[in-house]
Amino acid sequence: MKKNSILCVFAILSSCLCSFIFAQQTPVFANYNYNTVILNPAHAGFYQDSDITITNRGYLNSVEGSPRNIGLTFNSPLRSKNMGLGAGVLSDQVGVTTTTTVFGAYAYKLVFDHNYSRARWWSYNPNVLSFGITAGVTFYNEDLLSLGIPNDPNFASNINTTVPTLGVGVLYNREHIYFGVSSPNVLGSSLSSEKNINIVNPIYAYSGYRFFATRFEEVLITPSILIKYVSGAPVQADFNTTINYRNKIEIGGGYRTNSSLNFLAGFHISNHFRVLYNYNHALRNTPVNNTHGVILSYRMGNGFSDKR
Repeated sequence: MKKNSILCVFAILSSCLCSFIFAQQTPVFANYNYNTVILNPAHAGFYQDSDITITNRGYLNSVEGSPRNIGLTFNSPLRSKNMGLGAGVLSDQVGVTTTTTVFGAYAYKLVFDHNYSRARWWSYNPNVLSFGITAGVTFYNEDLLSLGIPNDPNFASNINTTVPTLGVGVLYNREHIYFGVSSPNVLGSSLSSEKNINIVNPIYAYSGYRFFATRFEEVLITPSILIKYVSGAPVQADFNTTINYRNKIEIGGGYRTNSSLNFLAGFHISNHFRVLYNYNHALRNTPVNNTHGVILSYRMGNGFSDKR
């Protein structure tokens, strides 16, 4: 009975916040910072080698029905240095609600420094303007019958709907600074198979600045900000900083307005394989206060090169 009560609470919350879930609740700091294509298709094919990234969060939570998400993305340049492709599968679970998104992304890059060939451990494509487009489909399911709530028309049947998505984004990266703007679902709910669902499209804007702690360029510090705007909701901002030692050890932390503190730590098992752990500490009293997550990233070719 207690399990169903908890699931019921999450079901009601997720139903009330349906548009927020469809908007792909902003990933925690570590997820989007190391897998930016999930927010902005202009990041597709940004690096010189293909990479595969697996993300997960919330699977160590002890509360039944609490938010969980897992994702698999692939990001690769094409033979032309001016084009890149990305693709992924993302799944979010809250109570009895599950959303699964499958997407593909394409980016076209204007490279302003064509003679740049100094591959460094901390930088690639130092002067690039990239335009991206993403398209996909989101499958939304609410297993309301499993809650066993009789005589309530709101829980009398399950909800299943399919929502096509279309998004756009722009990214500019120079040697020490970057910024981007994206809108991951400009169609909203206009093509949804369920007419009673209202899907709100979020808009993201982000920027960061890279600088070194020493003149030997061994410790890279990157403060950054991500702003999320959704019509009818307060603006959300993430303020974060990462510290990277020659692509061997990484740590970071940040603050999400009125929501949580974020921490991450990771290391490179090899030149090709990176592991990151992230911890999200809620600042408000919610059914799920803290969550843990892991990111696994594999980069092909030269990997996370340590050459300068």
